[in-house]
Amino acid sequence: MWKNIQPAPPDSILGLTEQFKKDENPRKVNLGVGVYKDNSGNTPILEVVKKAEQTLLTSQATKSYLPISGDPAYGRAVQKLVLGEDSDACRSSRAVTVHAPGGTGALKVGADLLKKFKPQSRVWVSSPTWANHNGIFGNAGFEIDSYGYYNPRSKDLDFDRMMKDLNAISAGDIVILHTCCHNPSGVDLDRDQWNEVVRSADSHGWIPFLDFAYQGFGDGVEEDRYAVERFVASGMDVLVASSFSKNFGLYNERAGALTVICPGAEEAAVAMSHLKTVIRTNYSNPPAHGGLTATIILDDPELYRQWLAELAAMRDRIREMRSGLVKGLANCGVEGDFSFIERQRGMFSFSGLSDEVVQWLRAEKAVYMVGGGRINLAGLTTDNMDYVCRSIAEALQAVG
Repeated sequence: MWKNIQPAPPDSILGLTEQFKKDENPRKVNLGVGVYKDNSGNTPILEVVKKAEQTLLTSQATKSYLPISGDPAYGRAVQKLVLGEDSDACRSSRAVTVHAPGGTGALKVGADLLKKFKPQSRVWVSSPTWANHNGIFGNAGFEIDSYGYYNPRSKDLDFDRMMKDLNAISAGDIVILHTCCHNPSGVDLDRDQWNEVVRSADSHGWIPFLDFAYQGFGDGVEEDRYAVERFVASGMDVLVASSFSKNFGLYNERAGALTVICPGAEEAAVAMSHLKTVIRTNYSNPPAHGGLTATIILDDPELYRQWLAELAAMRDRIREMRSGLVKGLANCGVEGDFSFIERQRGMFSFSGLSDEVVQWLRAEKAVYMVGGGRINLAGLTTDNMDYVCRSIAEALQAVG
């Protein structure tokens, strides 16, 4: 049946990783895929995760299916982390949470749920956005449009254009918002700007869908959830997709969650009933190991403190790599002001490098970046920093 069918194009990011693996250059550097790496270039298992897994190994009594929505304790732990321990939405039961296979699975469940009841709505994503947003919501059957976000000239947020676009969005349309550590630009809103966005949603009636994949990678666990808290406090309907891939390093365990916040407990119960029907026809039950591991950590005060410390160490390393890249480029004589890289947050940055430079770096120096010049700062180490900076300087001279 596949004889006359053309192969599908490779994923722009994961396909880049396949090319990187095949590259035989001993100095190759992968700044493409969105995975945290330590200073040795490895994606580590957190020590606190190892402890929790040991507890799970000795205490787990069954491998039976989890409930469709996941373990209730997991849902409570996620809400405490994502919404805040004292959140009114938790106390009043107007928030419901389902365990999804990663943040991608959470977005998919949310997309299918919304398509069921808002079939004519349009989905709005930031310009630019994570490429898979288009795939997920497009495959769910939505028409997709974009709102202004990043200004490539200033290397900063184009907030005026963003608000002009958001204020023109029709009631009932769905707006995907990066809660922190915007992927791919690394440019985030400040608190005053978030307050304006919340007011726009409230007054114009569009539905906020928050992608919260990097909690703790920006300024801290509590600081990074400010936007979520403001939307929840408004009393409107809100969806939040969250993930433990990055902040717990549970990439291959696919531990994520979708939290739906409603004006009241009755509406939340209705939402949960339909979430279960969506999940049942997608994957039936969530994977257990990663979610149960995260629950153990979040529910144990000592393990939770250890997790915060390990998370802070990851966050600090990324900041050090940002500073190192800016200084390294200056030391190599690269013209221009790259200080914007230090102002951005999270793993990603729009470097400002052209596609021609990106291609030259890949071909000549085995330095891999995503088209558009997006780089993952966690791919930098103290060992490869000088090589990357000098390679960029050479590329800029060669390409002009």
